[in-house]
Amino acid sequence: MTPAIVGGIVAVVVVLLAGLAWAAVRMRRVMKIETPEEAADAAQAQLPGFAVAGAVVGADGHGALAIAADGRVAAVRRIGKRLAVREVSWRTVRATREGILVETGDRTLGAVMLAQVDVLDIRRLAPKGVRV
Repeated sequence: MTPAIVGGIVAVVVVLLAGLAWAAVRMRRVMKIETPEEAADAAQAQLPGFAVAGAVVGADGHGALAIAADGRVAAVRRIGKRLAVREVSWRTVRATREGILVETGDRTLGAVMLAQVDVLDIRRLAPKGVRV
């Protein structure tokens, strides 16, 4: 083989390896819930009649809660590129040392943790008649 052919093969291999490395990094990157508005939009889109009064996102961006004007509450979690939303009972929302934990009872969604969110944050969002 001539040096030009070997150089071309090496260049193609380098480009392919760079592309594979970029794809691997992009796939491993943890996608977060960026803003409360993003969680609120997902809840309103996926739950019929769910008019969001407020939402809160955990400090790590892995979980969120959306609270409707009528007192209903929904847990939000990113699964892949989409946001999964499930309406839950207030009884499933509890405070822990790490933040607020929501036991959804849903196999797909699992438990949703809102890191560094406390009960006061949730009480500020809840409508007046709802006891948190």
